[in-house]
Amino acid sequence: MKSEHDFSTHKVLTRRDFLRIAGIAAGAMLTGCGLEPPTAWPKENTASTSVPQAAPTVAPATSVPVVATGARKAQVAIARQKTYDPQALYNTVRDMLDSLGGLGDIVRPGARVAIKTNLTGGTYWEGKTHGLPGTETFVTHPEVVRALGKLVLDAGAKELYIVEAVYEWKSYTVWGYDDVAKELGARLIDLNATAPYPDFAKTPVPNGGKLYNEFTFNHILEEIDTLMSVSKMKCHWVAGVTHTMKNLFGLVPLQFYRATPQDTYRSGFHGPSDETAGDRVPQIITDLNRARPLHFGLVDGIKTTESGEGPWIEGVRPLEPGVLFAGKDVVATDAVATAAMGFDPTAADKTVPFIRGRNHIQLAHDLGLGTNRLEEIEVLGPSIKDVTTKFRAALG
Repeated sequence: MKSEHDFSTHKVLTRRDFLRIAGIAAGAMLTGCGLEPPTAWPKENTASTSVPQAAPTVAPATSVPVVATGARKAQVAIARQKTYDPQALYNTVRDMLDSLGGLGDIVRPGARVAIKTNLTGGTYWEGKTHGLPGTETFVTHPEVVRALGKLVLDAGAKELYIVEAVYEWKSYTVWGYDDVAKELGARLIDLNATAPYPDFAKTPVPNGGKLYNEFTFNHILEEIDTLMSVSKMKCHWVAGVTHTMKNLFGLVPLQFYRATPQDTYRSGFHGPSDETAGDRVPQIITDLNRARPLHFGLVDGIKTTESGEGPWIEGVRPLEPGVLFAGKDVVATDAVATAAMGFDPTAADKTVPFIRGRNHIQLAHDLGLGTNRLEEIEVLGPSIKDVTTKFRAALG
């Protein structure tokens, strides 16, 4: 039987086409009721610096999941996936989304959606983890973003953006994102730059943050309707683990968050030492997730590394867990991914894997951003135990 989205040429009406037609019909119904349907910006060339036409204001969701007594459990989908084969990945991610109830509650017809990928470190480090590609070790594989992007379009999204504060534009080209963007009709955005706007936005943390009350963002992050994070399943020298929430470090332009102009990482976030970083970074993770809440997280654990977030950390080694995690409660998603690494997502500060500081997943739970309690999470698919691959923490 043919899948709902076959990559071969065919004349059958695809689910994406059906949903787009349905979206047009829904828009007509809204107009008939005196309401304006969501309007997306026109497609632009990725090299363009023109400012998009103003669209009707559609306030992005700023609420985050709060677990209450007797409330329905947060849901996290798990799937085994051994390869980055495009069709197999599409089918797997589609089935995960279906188990979560689809994307209809977070992607409306005509919506503008951004997928935040994780292209940390820059292409200097390509091939420096046992000679393996960066996409199979420390950065998000483009095929995972391609699969999710197709399903976002299937759900009726009109505009799709792939966003990251890249170390250099070459990160997008070397790691395959140019091809993905062309196929999806998506636009690549470097969040270090203002384009396609003339300046940056100042986005507040609701009711004030732990360390930051506002962040400097590209305006695109204020204009989109839905934000998704697609991260690599990894340990982290400072944060202990890095999944969907930690991935938001790459939302802010580097130049505003470094201690000196020579620094190639957000040294201003870290402070002067590992000790200050261990206290500051977890709190800033929660500040970022409150300033620009995520609607969905997908964790690429097909092929990755252990012992650290990239080849610049001594002792990093390749690992192939062969698993994906997805959820709309990103705290729960990160908690399940952490548990599947053999770690406790509720672990005390300065214990494994949060060796050098505070447990940001616990901080997020305490702020009401979601749950990290496994007993409060409904796992869809294989059990955590069945997919666990024990990772070695970033011990140095």
